[in-house]
Amino acid sequence: MLNLGILVSGGGTNLQAIIDSINNGKITNARINVVISNKEGVYALTRARENHLHAEVVSPKRYESREAFHQALLEKLQEYGVNFIVLAGYLVVVPQSIIKFYSGRIINVHPSLIPSFCGSGYYGLKVHEAALNRGVKLTGATVHYVDEGTDTGPIILQKAVEVMEDDTPESLQKRVMEEAEWEILPKAINLIANSQVVYKDGKVRVENRNE
Repeated sequence: MLNLGILVSGGGTNLQAIIDSINNGKITNARINVVISNKEGVYALTRARENHLHAEVVSPKRYESREAFHQALLEKLQEYGVNFIVLAGYLVVVPQSIIKFYSGRIINVHPSLIPSFCGSGYYGLKVHEAALNRGVKLTGATVHYVDEGTDTGPIILQKAVEVMEDDTPESLQKRVMEEAEWEILPKAINLIANSQVVYKDGKVRVENRNE
């Protein structure tokens, strides 16, 4: 059983996709133990509470140092018995201490087809602005394991999304979420929860017996 800790920073649409997938049986052998935001008042916390989930705020603003914040975050995850972390729009760099403690047990969803438009500085609308500025015809989303780099961990799943001629960063962001992120993030969690993803020596093998 995966005891999930979902880390969020905003509206929580990916969180909602996970909640819905657990409720409708698309995700099995996993449950959400806690939702943690680095910001007060974000709608993701409301989503969590409306679904009777534990919702916590661990904000760097509450601590004297970054190290104290990192330690508090780790302790909160441990307090709720989290054994697997999902970054669902979490806009804080995960510290080395947590990456080490949860080695091979952290995944992230990124709104591009990695290795395109990823790494330092590529987050939120900036990703979609870059895709449109480059003039690509396809973009999409990627679910990957988190390692010490930025968007450099092994890829689990990707899904492409067509770029339309009249797209704006906002319209492209919406379509990437609806057509890719909300589909592949729950799917990746389910694969991992049911031992259909093997992560060993920095490499991923997907064994999707449902297809």
